[in-house]
Amino acid sequence: MTEYILWLDQVGMDDLNRVGGKNASLGEMISQLSGLGVSVPGGFATTADAYRDFLSQSQLDQRIRKRLENLAVDDVNTLLAAGKEIRQWIMDTPFPAQLDRTVEQAWQQLAEKNGSEPEVAVRSSATAEDLPDASFAGQQETFLNVRGIDDVKQKMHAVFASLYNDRAISYRVHQGFEHHDVALSASVQIMVRSDIGASGVMFTLDTESGFREVVFLTASWGLGETVVQGSVNPDEFYLYKPNTRAGRPSILRRNLGSKAERMVYADGIGTLTEPVPDELRQRFCISDEDAEELARQALIIEDHYGMPMDIEWGKDGATGKIFILQARPETVQSRASTTSREHYKLHERGPVLAEGRSIGQRIGAGKAKIIAGIEQMHEVEAGDVLITDMTDPDWEPVMKKAAAIVTNRGGRTCHAAIIARELGIPAVVGCGDATTRIQHGSAVTVSCAEGDTGFIYAGELNFEIISSDLGQMPEAPLKIMMNVGNPDRAFSFAQIPNAGVGLARLEFIINRMIGIHPRALLEFDQQTPELQASIRQMIAGYADPVSYYIERLSEGIATIAAAFAPSPVIVRLSDFKSNEYANLLGGEAYEPDEENPMLGYRGASRYVDENFKACFELECKALLKVRNTLGLSNVWAMVPFVRTLGEARDVVAVMEEFGLKRGENGLKIIMMCELPSNALMADEFLEYFDGFSIGSNDMTQLTLGLDRDSGLVAHRFDERDPAVKKLLAMAISACRKHGKYIGICGQGPSDYPDLAEWLLDQGIESMSLNPDTVIDTWLRLAKH
Repeated sequence: MTEYILWLDQVGMDDLNRVGGKNASLGEMISQLSGLGVSVPGGFATTADAYRDFLSQSQLDQRIRKRLENLAVDDVNTLLAAGKEIRQWIMDTPFPAQLDRTVEQAWQQLAEKNGSEPEVAVRSSATAEDLPDASFAGQQETFLNVRGIDDVKQKMHAVFASLYNDRAISYRVHQGFEHHDVALSASVQIMVRSDIGASGVMFTLDTESGFREVVFLTASWGLGETVVQGSVNPDEFYLYKPNTRAGRPSILRRNLGSKAERMVYADGIGTLTEPVPDELRQRFCISDEDAEELARQALIIEDHYGMPMDIEWGKDGATGKIFILQARPETVQSRASTTSREHYKLHERGPVLAEGRSIGQRIGAGKAKIIAGIEQMHEVEAGDVLITDMTDPDWEPVMKKAAAIVTNRGGRTCHAAIIARELGIPAVVGCGDATTRIQHGSAVTVSCAEGDTGFIYAGELNFEIISSDLGQMPEAPLKIMMNVGNPDRAFSFAQIPNAGVGLARLEFIINRMIGIHPRALLEFDQQTPELQASIRQMIAGYADPVSYYIERLSEGIATIAAAFAPSPVIVRLSDFKSNEYANLLGGEAYEPDEENPMLGYRGASRYVDENFKACFELECKALLKVRNTLGLSNVWAMVPFVRTLGEARDVVAVMEEFGLKRGENGLKIIMMCELPSNALMADEFLEYFDGFSIGSNDMTQLTLGLDRDSGLVAHRFDERDPAVKKLLAMAISACRKHGKYIGICGQGPSDYPDLAEWLLDQGIESMSLNPDTVIDTWLRLAKH
């Protein structure tokens, strides 16, 4: 007799043709990974045979085949009409008696195993015999909080009908698949009570860059459909795989999402969406321990399948237990080329109309089309920019036409983000108000090439696509390192050939990820009620004001350090001038009004000053956490603007007082060589440091006695001036004599090829360049 039902614990990946990819994977994990600590809810699934026998009665399959012959799927209205008619045919056709009876028997067995009739999820799992590369993820329906046999059978019917959703019909036509080659399996799986807990999605790589050494995790309150659909902006975590495998703390970074709504059980059956209370929105919906456990299970799954995975999970709010709800191969970044790089560069800026989370690291431009619902989809033409509140799989036929996608809601694992990556177009999600701020029919440019934040600019702006072949890179005659300040871009920049990071600027992290003056946090109780309220809003999700500063700073540093490990990452301690510190929230009360901040209260003199020493301690604690707790000992510390030998002695002593002892756990402390005194007294300064990194901008300014920010004399600024080169030669020579590190982290070498070649001839050890100049400079120097 034909089998119509299989229990999930009886199937595996060998049964893909019988129960589809999703259900085969669930069974594989239950049977193979439960003993390793991966928890998957049980249940049963209908077979492809059950589906085909269902369609063959009353010759329904023939009617469907005839209806779809020569269907113009790119005509949205025609597609909608055909899909609606076929789905209704399926809903009107009763199950064959044998299938009906078999489902009822399986339901009774499930109730007996559970001790009572459970709430279940009824999910779809498509299968296509002899089409191993077909991906049907997200095309069919899922129903949650299904109760009782009648509701189960009704939802299974709807799942069967969903094989002829508009997006599924369109996908098969565009992929060249025959509709009748594809069948459907419906799973009935015990629900995890994440409606009173949390849920989300995780990938075993970074979804933007393809960086393989992290697990990217999203989480929100309630059932996971809100994250998958993109109706919420979820919490985000990045976890470092080597640390997860070693059993040590692995969270590199967190982002607190707004989590404005959650999906919960409705009374009786089904679900409803409700607002999340403010108190819950202001905290992370899972603990660090939960995130670590999820990453551990993700790596077990990835190791079993031998490829990067896309995993849905839920945390049961009643028991606190974490479950894996489904797992499938990641299909975008894991297939991307590792030997070629495409870089988008925007050559001009316009007024910013909206901003959100950037997806795809690309740029797109076209006519803005504000689309409120599926009935307007026919208005979108090829090359338009699709702007809407959120998308779901029904939108996929029209998303294929868009030059870019913009949504009000959603995070980096939402539907719009996933489809944009698959299509290779930029998307900006979670903008909040893009549909009201952008005018329908206006020309816009969508830029996702500027970091974690994506921008929608007015007008069609000029941009360039730069392609590089990384597979044929010659050996460089010295270490080519990178200047990286933005942790958002670190995973992507790490794909460029490099010898590490020669300059990681803390100012970018403090300005963009913290935004508050450290003394305002240290002296939080002394701030005005208005300022305290602003600070509380910014530090939401963190234990207290001071912890916020240390944690956010360490997260930024750790992200860069992990991206480039095990190569050195030289972190320059904060080099804000007093006017720049004053611009941070609460900063005006603590900063002097200096005539020339460039030559004032900055660098080493600030660190050892009693008015700032406690603030500097927070920076040292952040570095200690990255090096000692997270184990990223590839981080070196670099001290800027050291005027005198006395300052050198004092700053090294203060760093040791705060736990950063030179040589301990391999710690190297580098000095920025950027004042004439540094080069003139190089031998003496090197007694306190493990090497120099030349800051050619300040060295040139102070040697030639000119203000590089002054338009009146800026034309005389030239790092190749003989006086500057003489000082640089002195610094390089001293470092080589003492066997210590010597590099340069200014832009001079990439701006002036002759300067780069001169530095190479002088014996400089490394050049640290802006990422967009690395490949050209590398190739040029390889020929020298």
